Amino acid sequence: MADKKTLTVTQTGSPIGRTQDQRATLAGLGLNKRHRSRVLEDTPAVRGMINKVRHLVRVEEAR
Repeated sequence: MADKKTLTVTQTGSPIGRTQDQRATLAGLGLNKRHRSRVLEDTPAVRGMINKVRHLVRVEEAR
């Protein structure tokens, strides 16, 4: 199996007061509460979702 690049995405901001599409993007990333993390595959779709809510998340390269 080939090594796939992964990212660790941690929610740092609250969705309260944010637009509905930003809330939906956080849900799509699997995040629903502050300081929760998910390990996601590094794909263009995931990068686009992260870019949309970049002010609410922290991204690190997973090992």
